[in-house]
Amino acid sequence: MKIIRSTQNDQIKQIHKLKQTKYQKKFGAYLLEGPHEVQEAIQAHAPIKHLLITEGIQLSFATEATEIDMIQIEPSVSAYLSDTKATQGIFAVIKIAEQTLPTDLAGGWILLDALQDPGNLGTIIRTADALGLKGVILGEGTVSVYNPKVLRALQGSQFHLQIVTQSLLTVLTALKQQQIPVFGTALTPNAVGIGQIPATSNFAVVIGNEGNGVSDAILAQTTQNIVIPIRGKAESLNAAVAAAIIMYHFSQG
Repeated sequence: MKIIRSTQNDQIKQIHKLKQTKYQKKFGAYLLEGPHEVQEAIQAHAPIKHLLITEGIQLSFATEATEIDMIQIEPSVSAYLSDTKATQGIFAVIKIAEQTLPTDLAGGWILLDALQDPGNLGTIIRTADALGLKGVILGEGTVSVYNPKVLRALQGSQFHLQIVTQSLLTVLTALKQQQIPVFGTALTPNAVGIGQIPATSNFAVVIGNEGNGVSDAILAQTTQNIVIPIRGKAESLNAAVAAAIIMYHFSQG
């Protein structure tokens, strides 16, 4: 096993850059941190390039993938690579595999229109995973799924469902062609309470930007716009909470 002891090592400095979107795009890889997350990646047969393990830490899971480059690092290197104050000491460099929109769009989908908060994105994807949705579409302006804060919130859910970056208008066209209803989330004159829409196994729901909501261009293409009735005094719901309520409603179909 290779041993790296310095944060000034060229390979370590390049791996450190993989926490930034521009370098993820440049090198076609991202950095995943944490034993649970790395275990999920291994079980999903994700394309792992390097596995970095801090000296003194024992793997709680087995890996027999001989093509993975195993690297032992010192605690100072682990702290340098970590995105948290207390590093968990295990990292994986994973190739970014291109995901395209599947031909068959049957199932449940969440479409995200310029969602910008990493915590919201991670929570929405993890909830979609828990409720058995088919996938999540990241529209223009949406935070990267490889953002370190998103990855922490995901807890490995990115390996369990389809996550595709795509123009939402393109996706809406494909959904309409397959007669799958698309529900926008907005308080428009034609919007109805979610309880008036029967649950169904085939659906798509658009969740908008935290401040501006769903764009008018997208709302103009939806099958129906829906709202979650608020009985208390709160003006609105957090985007991830609203998405969870809607996903749960439709997943009962």
